Amino acid sequence: MEALSSSLSLRQGICNGGSVSVFGFSPKSLSFPARDPKRRGFGVTRASVLVEKETQEAKTSFLVIGTRGSPLALAQAYETRDKLKARHPELAEEGAIEIKIIKTTGDKILTQPLADIGGKGLFTKEIDEALINGEIDIAVHSMKDVPTYLPEKTILPCNLQREDVRDAFISKTASSLADLPVGSIIGTASLRRKSQILHGYPSLSVQENFRGNVQTRLRKLDEGIVQATLLALAGLKRLSMTENVTSILPIEDMLPAVAQGAIGIACRSNDERMADYLATLNHEETRLAVSCERAFLETLDGSCRTPIAGYACKDEGGNCLFRGLVASPDGTRVLETSRKGPYTYEDMVLMGKDAGKELLSRAGPGFFDS
Repeated sequence: MEALSSSLSLRQGICNGGSVSVFGFSPKSLSFPARDPKRRGFGVTRASVLVEKETQEAKTSFLVIGTRGSPLALAQAYETRDKLKARHPELAEEGAIEIKIIKTTGDKILTQPLADIGGKGLFTKEIDEALINGEIDIAVHSMKDVPTYLPEKTILPCNLQREDVRDAFISKTASSLADLPVGSIIGTASLRRKSQILHGYPSLSVQENFRGNVQTRLRKLDEGIVQATLLALAGLKRLSMTENVTSILPIEDMLPAVAQGAIGIACRSNDERMADYLATLNHEETRLAVSCERAFLETLDGSCRTPIAGYACKDEGGNCLFRGLVASPDGTRVLETSRKGPYTYEDMVLMGKDAGKELLSRAGPGFFDS
């Protein structure tokens, strides 16, 4: 990505030198009704109302962030807002940044598995449309929800620094997966988690379509609907809810979802001003790791019906270490591979693609049908 201009252009008529000024109102243009001697002050009151109305209409937000409305999505939007304010004084002005909640199809339909209603894109579709239509300026996404393709007229140039990628085990009755009694039910909507759980612990059962936000899933656990669940540790950290964690699963035991723990921020492809802002927030090490993992996923043509896991990180020597996994939905077969190479965009994308091609070849036809 070419270096982005450091100069930031401000919306004409809204901000000038960091201070807000209102345009479009001229006191001379106001027409006052004839004053009734019996109603003194009427003209002044009417003028005050008009001035206040026009002033309110002129105070539009300088930057609008689009997000889903779940507590976790809002926490990610607030994190983005706070980082923008910290780096750009003009955005620290009161009302300069607005957060707009957009309800997605994935949020509206909770009774069916994602795979049955269209896949992960259902958590981003309406937000992308609002971005393209100019209703918002930037869109904040959980990267693991973003399809490997981006809509036309949009780019995703920014990843915030990644949180912990591991999964958390949560249970009221056991300290780990290994401690759960035979036949215990684990709730998860993730085929990735389901296949790895059943591969390691075939005596356990998995309740699929265990959907809902973090709070909803924890409530179902409290009600005894399931004996345990797995949640992304990153989300629990961002919600300050780590007190619910029973134990943390090592990556060796539960490889995370592609881009788990990463926040992505998109803007319109022709909006240089927003691209400039996002360039100041981007964490390049995270962006490269996510690019490697998404190249792996794209090569496998992964969907919500496909148990796929992938994780890229920088090792002690500064190189990229990538691990990838595909599994049959019932967990009876798990195929893994790894790559190591330079921590550069081109090399890491090639590693992800090469790892994906290898696993496709090894899996063979019908692998994901079991």
